[in-house]
Amino acid sequence: MDQHTLQSLFRVNEVEIIYRNKIPYQDRIQIKKSATAYEILLHAWDENRMELIEQFKILLLDQKNNCLGISDISTGGMNACLADPKVIFATALKGKATSIILAHNHPSGNLQPSDSDKALTRKLKEGGKLLDIAVLDHLIITPQNYISFADEGLMPG
Repeated sequence: MDQHTLQSLFRVNEVEIIYRNKIPYQDRIQIKKSATAYEILLHAWDENRMELIEQFKILLLDQKNNCLGISDISTGGMNACLADPKVIFATALKGKATSIILAHNHPSGNLQPSDSDKALTRKLKEGGKLLDIAVLDHLIITPQNYISFADEGLMPG
């Protein structure tokens, strides 16, 4: 093997994981009910886009359901949004979350979950089990109201 080939074998990309939490533990909001999650999400959502395009976000929680942060996962079109499980769980792992709450809006204002909403929730719940990251709820929100999969008994077992 020549010197150039040998050197190229040792050239690889470096991956670095960084986590910064600027909010002290005692100042984190504890989420005990879906209404609290909805209020946090509503405050963080761009109100000018909520009734225009579909977006997907997650709330990152610690072991006591204190909110570590909110993350924008994806932005779609007027009636669909792709939520990639790899991005969701990479974000949760990087944020040291022990559980997450899923959320997306329906620009139409219809709060009824679609079959694809239910399938995604089931898929993410199963994926979370493998990573020890609990998927606690999935909220569909509008500016006026929300539906909680957990409150409605729609969370998969």
